[in-house]
Parts: sequence; C-alpha cells; structure tokens
Amino acid sequence: MKLRKPLLLAAKGGGSAIVEAQFAHYGLDVDLEYIDWDHLRDDAGRLKQVNPLMEVPTLVLPSGQVISESAAITLYLADVYPLRSLLPAPEDAHRAECLRWLMWLVCAVYPTFTYGDHPERFVDKAVAGQLKLSTDKRREVLWQQFETQIDPGPYALGKDLGALDLYLAVMCCWRPGPAWFAEHCPKMYSVAARVAALAQFQPVWQRNRLTW
Repeated sequence: MKLRKPLLLAAKGGGSAIVEAQFAHYGLDVDLEYIDWDHLRDDAGRLKQVNPLMEVPTLVLPSGQVISESAAITLYLADVYPLRSLLPAPEDAHRAECLRWLMWLVCAVYPTFTYGDHPERFVDKAVAGQLKLSTDKRREVLWQQFETQIDPGPYALGKDLGALDLYLAVMCCWRPGPAWFAEHCPKMYSVAARVAALAQFQPVWQRNRLTW
C-alpha cells in the first residue's frame, strides 16, 4: 500500500483519539479513516489487511509500513519529530518516569478494556458478566494507584505537555467516566480537564465526541 501521507485507521472515541491528538500537536497532516466499532472485526475490511489483530489505532506510513499499538506510534512520532517531542529527551530526569507510566497505561490499564469490553470473546457467556465486573473493579484500583504517583505541575510530569497527558485526557472519558475521576482521582482529572480545554485539540475531541 503506497500513500502520499500517513493513514490512521481509527474508531471514534477510542485509543486512536490519543494518536489523533499527537498528530494535531505535531502539526502533521494525516488521512483519517474511521471504522465503526461494530465493523472493526470484519474479515473483509482494510484493517485486517494491515493489522491481523484488527485493533485501532493502526498507522500506515506512506512507505506502506504499518505501526500498530498507540505506545509504538507515540515513540515513533517522538523520534521523527524531536523538536516538538511529547516525550522527555533521553537526558531529561523525567524520561524514565514517562516511559514507565506510558508502558503501564498500555500494559496494565488497556487490557482491562480488552477483556472487559467484550468478555464473551474470552470466556463462556455464563461468566462474561463476572469478567466485565472484575476488570472494571481492577481498573479503578489501578487508577487510584496512579493518582498517588503524580503531582501535577500542571501536567502529569511537570510544566510541559507530554504524551501521558494526552492519554489521561482521552482515557478519563472511558469507564468509569469523568465524574468518577473527579471524585476519586482529582489530580488525574485536573490534568485531563486542562488538556481537554487546549485549543489545538478541540477538532480532535469534537470528531471523537469526547466530553469531560
């Protein structure tokens, strides 16, 4: 697949919104192809052709190379556009902390949605509801752990906007929802609300119907 500019396969309101926001930050032109949530797993769809997992975000570069997984795309964009990088520089004291929490978000929190959103894909229907409830509860515990680890200043790692802040802004809109975060994780919610109000991201939030 040869393209004139990157193609982002996305689904409204999902993790692809985090990547959309990164493209907006970097001022990069990208083609967006939204896939209805009900059709993400269509065998005949373009998504399966480039990503057998049939998950978004999936980024197709003009060369035809494919990058899936939001963290991988985050690292790629930061490497290619270092002057506006959303990651701390290698010599920055916050670098290790940023990488730690970036991977924590995608390795610890994301799976609670993978298994909780469609539990019937992984367990018998008789216990699918139990899996959803347990993953929802686990997610709340994880977020409360994270809440104890940040001290917004005003962003998650200090005065500069970073990739973690975009993750928090979007993920705050997911279960258990903004009202829960405002009550139980006010520091995290303050970061999300600040990012949600930034002018450069308004088109992204509107396209994805994200509200706080």
